[in-house]
Amino acid sequence: MGSQPDVQRDLAVCGCSLVPGEKNSHAAEGAHDPTPTPYFVLEDLLGGLGLTEADHVLDVGCGTGRVLAYAVWAGLPGQVTGVELDARLAARAAAWSAHYENIHVVCGSVLDLPLEPYSCFYLFNPFDTPVLRAFLDKLEREAARPVTLVHMSDNGEWPAYLGRSGWTLLREGTFDLPAEGERDECPQHFSVRRFTP
Repeated sequence: MGSQPDVQRDLAVCGCSLVPGEKNSHAAEGAHDPTPTPYFVLEDLLGGLGLTEADHVLDVGCGTGRVLAYAVWAGLPGQVTGVELDARLAARAAAWSAHYENIHVVCGSVLDLPLEPYSCFYLFNPFDTPVLRAFLDKLEREAARPVTLVHMSDNGEWPAYLGRSGWTLLREGTFDLPAEGERDECPQHFSVRRFTP
């Protein structure tokens, strides 16, 4: 369920709510259920990165496209691409974002996508730890320049970064997010890391 201000911003940017309303159809491949990041979290995590026209952000597991909508709302410079394994969700993101020149949606697995073009990666707990490790291995092989990785809700996955060379932790902390179906808030850990090949 999305908060009212988030849904209102979705409607203003996209003409529709970006709360998916359906469960993930790729759990067997390690994918998690789609969860749109609240705008206040995106403002904090992406708004302060100092992105430029030369940057290309990849939202890994973009779902219906909340990060893409934030990029439009905030006027982020450069290109923003979302990759989504679930064809239904990718189609929804592609439909509303089609008329934005700097926004793109790819349907498929991030493990099949060349990562060299991207300078910044955003993950909101898109998949299980084994898939995260495979993604980090691929990123380390393909990165042609220093890249930034923002990982929101990495509560159980952060050990995947341990022992890897070339990574620097730039920032970490927590956000209190509403727990699904509950009124109480649940602290969610985040980390911002830099990989230098």
